[in-house]
Amino acid sequence: MERSWPASSSTRSRQQAPLLRAEEAPALVQRQLTPRKWEYIIRRNLGGYLFLLPALFVFALFVWYPVILGIMMSFQSIDLINPAIWVGLKNYLHIFADPLFVIAWRNTLAFTGFALLFGYFIPIILALLLNEMRHGKSFFRLVFYLPVILPPIVTVFLWRWIYNPDSGLLNALLNLVHVASGLWLESPVTALPALVVVATWSSAGSTMLIYLAALQGVPSMLYEAAEIDGANLWARLWFITLPSIRPIMLLMLVLQIIGTMQVFIEPFTMTNGGPQNATISVLLLIYNYAFQQSDFGGASALGVILFLVLAVFALIYMRMTRSLQGD
Repeated sequence: MERSWPASSSTRSRQQAPLLRAEEAPALVQRQLTPRKWEYIIRRNLGGYLFLLPALFVFALFVWYPVILGIMMSFQSIDLINPAIWVGLKNYLHIFADPLFVIAWRNTLAFTGFALLFGYFIPIILALLLNEMRHGKSFFRLVFYLPVILPPIVTVFLWRWIYNPDSGLLNALLNLVHVASGLWLESPVTALPALVVVATWSSAGSTMLIYLAALQGVPSMLYEAAEIDGANLWARLWFITLPSIRPIMLLMLVLQIIGTMQVFIEPFTMTNGGPQNATISVLLLIYNYAFQQSDFGGASALGVILFLVLAVFALIYMRMTRSLQGD
């Protein structure tokens, strides 16, 4: 018969001690770090800090310094000729009273909405089709990615020729099927959607590759189990594929909103904000304030407003990225 020995006092104290919660661990460790330990940690990591200093200096010089300088300039009257004068909120009141301010934001939000309606789903569909292909996947992947590597000026000239009302490819194809041709970039109704097509065509390839990489990470055993249970292609797509890449889809959604709200190249090079200010964007309005009206204070004020709007989506993106890494 085995004899049971009574637990020692140290054993009983360990058994009765409450478990440390995960959120309390960093605070406990921080309380235990004495000044001598901090000195040891800093001395041990001093080499790493020295290696980081050049990168931090470059980052502060080319990222944070322009941001801080832009915020300061938004409260000043600056024309690069006379000395800067502090005017308080005068620049903000000026741009709020400008009728183009509302038009530019309306066009930018409309461009973002059209880009999400068309440009968000096209890369997903292309990635799903390529993922199901057994032959020629590398060839079509290169074909879809080719517009991304074209210089923007080449893309602009190509699509200006396609949209040309007299000798353009699009009107020529429409005439072959006896459909009326259109003034795609000259009409206020079709100019903005035409620019959305250009932006989608030139950037869908890179987004498609991101989705394709996410699809490659879906475990094949899930599809095999679904096939054994008799699930068809649509059931596998709806219950396995899309839920597996949903975090990536949400991240790309936020990134696309941030990117499309900064649209500048297409309206600047193809329509210059026209016709009748139908394609003027917020960034193009900032450019006009700064380099056409020499009102750098107003341009900075408008840039600060755009920065604050995009900062909200950037915070959402960081929160979603952190959640994805935690999963």
